[in-house]
Amino acid sequence: MTRTDGYLFDQQQTGTGQAETGQAEMGQAETGQRSEAFATLFDPTTFRHMEGFGLGSGWRCWEVGAGCSSVVSWLAKKVGPTGKVMATDTDLSWAVPSVTRPPVEVRVHHVGIDQPPDEGFDFVHARLALGQAPDRERALLSMIHALRPGGRILIEDADPALQPLACPEETGPEHQLANRLRQVVRTLLAERGVDPAHGRRLPRLLRAAGLRGVGADAYFPVASPDCAALELTTIQQLRAALVAANLATDEEIDRHLADVASGTMDVAAPPLISAWGRKA
Repeated sequence: MTRTDGYLFDQQQTGTGQAETGQAEMGQAETGQRSEAFATLFDPTTFRHMEGFGLGSGWRCWEVGAGCSSVVSWLAKKVGPTGKVMATDTDLSWAVPSVTRPPVEVRVHHVGIDQPPDEGFDFVHARLALGQAPDRERALLSMIHALRPGGRILIEDADPALQPLACPEETGPEHQLANRLRQVVRTLLAERGVDPAHGRRLPRLLRAAGLRGVGADAYFPVASPDCAALELTTIQQLRAALVAANLATDEEIDRHLADVASGTMDVAAPPLISAWGRKA
């Protein structure tokens, strides 16, 4: 399936034959691996921000573009049986039965296209969802509209243009290759309509939308095994697109994956910008 909305890490694929079915299952597995690697790397900073909002028993929360179960499960434990966690995404293959029980409700939803699933939420969170929405302005306004007065919102998006290097210290050919591949991934994102500088725009967008108490910070992990795991799963999932666009060869990708897997390179992940505000 060809996407025109900018989202490269699609979990859904079409096909009716056995080969297509196998490719779809492989694509879903790669998406799941990337989501797990991203969660391992960035969940701690996400949870730190949520803790700072005083999130607790009885809160009504909307997790936009959930993608995996880690944040949903964490929110469910925090809000308890008297609270509610509405988890939405364009694909719910991650929503296993152990996650989708009260207080969690899951729903297929396209943010910025479909109407908000409810109103009067105490807290709305979106990680890597707003920057890839087809209509970012409408998506943000729909999330704010779903908040009760005084409700809090936390938007998190990567900003690969802010720190464009996979290897900040470039001392050998393997680092040069890694940095070139990081650059062509940015090119691919831009061609699909994804803004690689969207993360840094979040504070201004939240203020422009009328939110109070707007703040933001950035988390930039370097030289972590989790960074390497995220790099491996990202390049593996984008491999076909990179080769088809003549941005990289299979040989270059194989060499890069072997370099990263060796554990001898200090690989950095793109910075994650976290921005928050309160509805007046």
